[in-house]
Amino acid sequence: MEQCESVEREVDKVLQKFLTYGQHCEQSLEELLHYVGQLRAELASAALQGTPLSATLSLVMSQCCRKIKDTVQKLASDHKDIHSSVSRVGKAIDRNFDSEVCGVVSDAVWDSREKQQQILQMAIVEHLYQQGMLSVAEELCQESTLNVDLDFKQPFLELNRILEALHKHDLGPALEWAISHRQRLLELNSSLEFKLHRLYFIHLLDTSHWAEICETFTRDACSLLGLSVESPLSVSFASGCVALPVLMNIKAVIEQRQCTGVWSHKDELPIEIELGMKCWYHSVFACPILRQQTSDSNPPIKLICGHVISRDALNKLINGGKLKCPYCPMEQNPADGKRIIF
Repeated sequence: MEQCESVEREVDKVLQKFLTYGQHCEQSLEELLHYVGQLRAELASAALQGTPLSATLSLVMSQCCRKIKDTVQKLASDHKDIHSSVSRVGKAIDRNFDSEVCGVVSDAVWDSREKQQQILQMAIVEHLYQQGMLSVAEELCQESTLNVDLDFKQPFLELNRILEALHKHDLGPALEWAISHRQRLLELNSSLEFKLHRLYFIHLLDTSHWAEICETFTRDACSLLGLSVESPLSVSFASGCVALPVLMNIKAVIEQRQCTGVWSHKDELPIEIELGMKCWYHSVFACPILRQQTSDSNPPIKLICGHVISRDALNKLINGGKLKCPYCPMEQNPADGKRIIF
C-alpha cells in the first residue's frame, strides 16, 4: 500500500502541474491575442488613412514580435518541465514495483498459456457484466472470440436492468422480481419485498433510502441467482495486492538459498497468507491430529462421539478394523464416520 501511495503522490504532482500549465497557457494566449488584436486594429486604421507607418507603430510591432517569441518560449519551457515530471512517475513505478511479477512462481503451477488467457478473459467479461458495462463486455467477447452463452449473461442482464430502474427511483421492476421470487426470498429470511413496499409508501425520500434498497436488492438477488455480490476479478485483484509482496519475499528467499521444488503444487501456496476478514468466504477446518487443512480429497469426518478429524487421520487410527477416538475412550466402527461439509 505504501508503494501505491508513493506512486499516487507523483501522479498527483503531475496532474496539478498539468492543471496549472493549462490555466497559465490559456491566460497567456488570451492576453497575447488581445494585444495582437489591438495592434492589428491600429495598423488597419493607419492603412485606411493612407499614412505611412510611424516610428511608434514600428516600435510597437517589434515589441509585439518579441512578446510572442518570449511567450512561446516560456510555454515550451514549462511543457518540458511537465515531461520531466511524467518521467518521474515512471521511475516511481519502477522503484516501488517489481516488473518481474510473474517470476514469483514456477511456470509448472500454471495451466497452458491458452488456458490462462481464456480464464482471464472470462473473469474480465464477468466483471464487466456485473458492473453493468454490458456493451463493453459484448465488444470484448467479439474481439477475443470468447463464446459466452445466453444462460451465463441472463442473470447479469436482469440484475442490471432492475438496478438501473432503482437508480432512476423506479420500484416497479424490483417489486415484480421480488413478488415472483417471494418463496425463495422467504427461505433466505429476506426483507427485500417489505423494504420495497415500505419505500413505495414513503413520500419524503432521501438518498440513503435508495442506496439501502439497491444494496439489499443486489445482495438478495445475487444470492438467489448464484452470483457473488462482488466481482470475482475485483476480489482476486484485492487479494493479489495483499499476497504479492509476501510472495515476492518468498521468491527472494528461495533464490538466495537456492531451494528448488519448494512450490510446485497448483492448489496451494508455500506459506499461509493472511488476507483479512473481508476475504473470509467459508469456514476452514484443520485436522487436530495431523495439523493439516482438510480438502476435497481429505475431508473432515465426524465420529459417533461428536469429535471431528480428517479422513487421513481416521485411516491412520484404525487398528484391527476398529477405531478408538483420540479424544475420548469410545471405540467405534470407522464406517460410521460421517463426512462434514462446511
